Amino acid sequence: MISTRGRYAIRVMLDLAEQASENYIPLKDIAERQNISKKYLEIIVKDMVSGGLLKGVSGKGGGYKLQRKPEEYTIGEILDLMEGSMCSVACLADPNYECDIKDSCKTLPMWKEYNDLVHDFFYGRTLQDLL
Repeated sequence: MISTRGRYAIRVMLDLAEQASENYIPLKDIAERQNISKKYLEIIVKDMVSGGLLKGVSGKGGGYKLQRKPEEYTIGEILDLMEGSMCSVACLADPNYECDIKDSCKTLPMWKEYNDLVHDFFYGRTLQDLL
């Protein structure tokens, strides 16, 4: 399941993309438009800035803006940053995971196919697609 962190991060990115501004957008404005707690967004955007998705400036005239053009962001990269691994099973999420039946597991191909579908779905969509 995708958490509010992941969903709100996408909404913040879309909000900034919709503004199409070279200026920094105050977080309070984003919070109001998206009807999300500003305090909660502060936590989320901090991770987005450190993860290289957003630029942030504090003080007068400060706020946030996209690092790149909307078409250069995939939904998958946003979710990976905010959610971590979206793999469905531990043996695919961690290459060092010790599994006694990995070589004979009859369900592993199904989980691999499912993970590939999810990956391709989210990495095949950009912010621009959602605009």
